[in-house]
Amino acid sequence: MTENTSVFHDLMMKAQPTSSIAPGARRAYAVAAALEVIKARATQSVGGVGGLHLGDEFENLAEYATKIQQALEIE
Repeated sequence: MTENTSVFHDLMMKAQPTSSIAPGARRAYAVAAALEVIKARATQSVGGVGGLHLGDEFENLAEYATKIQQALEIE
């Protein structure tokens, strides 16, 4: 397993209903997931090819984390 796959696998294996996780931990998991998305995009866009700019990605980190967190909310 690659390092990227291992991190994702660890997150998935530890997954539990978000209602049972403390709010601060939920945010931390959402930020970690958002960073994994940015990392995956960056590895596919070496040298900015394809228009990826890490500065822009990091400026959007909070928005990405919020969207991930909202997607995990139990209705």
